[in-house]
Parts: sequence; structure tokens; C-alpha cells
Amino acid sequence: MEIRREDALALMHEYTQNENLRRHMYAVEAAMRAYARKYGEDEEFWGVTGLLHDFDYERWPNDERKPDDEHPITGVKILRERGYPEEIIQAILGHADHTGVARETLMAKALFAVDELTGLLTACALVRPDGINGMKVKSVKKKLKDSSFARGVNRDDVNKGVEELGVDFSEHVQLVIDAMSEIKDELGLGGGGAD
Repeated sequence: MEIRREDALALMHEYTQNENLRRHMYAVEAAMRAYARKYGEDEEFWGVTGLLHDFDYERWPNDERKPDDEHPITGVKILRERGYPEEIIQAILGHADHTGVARETLMAKALFAVDELTGLLTACALVRPDGINGMKVKSVKKKLKDSSFARGVNRDDVNKGVEELGVDFSEHVQLVIDAMSEIKDELGLGGGGAD
């Protein structure tokens, strides 16, 4: 199967109507593309993995009462039916600890490392007048330590992701800030009245 962003984008839009969830997937895609460039990997392949990692979440949110009918279990069934490669499927399964799937590839580790961080960076940008423009790693670290800020962000996952990927924390945050800055208008994080 040829991996094409346009096909992945159509699939994501088919299953996800919530604009904020779509923006999260765009942010993760941008970060995954940046990591693919850094590591000399296939940018389209890594980007599509980021774009699709939560495509099923809106329809099948996590529900402990229905473990076989929840995110990302249901989503990967759809991806398999559509012929997506097992490497993408394993990375998507691995980004959710409750699946019990180990993150064995560099791509899977990168997906886990950027997922929660993009949420934190989005929250940081939304409370700044300039959005993501000029965001400093130091201020992100300060917000990370403030447990009352962006409560939905799993701090343990942010730290565990950096550890598993084996990267410097500050460099990791900067890489993801830079990646998200490239698509700041699409993410609504340009500042100056961005929604």
C-alpha cells in the first residue's frame, strides 16, 4: 500500500469532526515529520502515523467497560482493513499504554514522546498573547511543573516519552515547538486573536 497523506487526512476527517482533536492530530503529525527529518526516516510514513494516531478517539473513547471497542483498538481494526502497514499499527497501539503493546521502533517511541507534549504546548500557546511565536523551553518547563495547568496532560507520559526516545528534554521540546510553529495558523496558535 502506498502511504499518502491525502488518504490519511480523508480517513481522519471521516471519523473526526471535533476541530480541536483534528488540530491535535495535525500537531502530532508535524512533530513526527520533524523527527523523521532528524533521524533520516520517511517523513510521509511518520507523518501519516501521527495524523492517524487518534482518528478513532471521537467515536470510540476509552471505556474500561468495553476494552475491545475503544481507542485505539477499534481504529487499528479499521487501519488493518484498509491495508495500512503493521509498523504504523504497532506504533498507534503503543502510544496508548493500556493496550500493553511495547514501543519497539524509533517511530513508535517518537509518537509516544510527542503526543502528550503537543497538548501541553497547545495549552501554553493558548494562554500567551503571541501564541506559539517566541515560546521558550524554559516557560514550557515551568508550566509542566504546575500540575494545575493543563490538567489533562499526563506529565508522567511526557517524561517517560523523552526517556524512552533517549533525547535531551530541552532539545525535544524545542523540536516540537519548531514543528508546531511551522503550521501555527492551521493549529490556531498564531497569537494575536487566534481562536
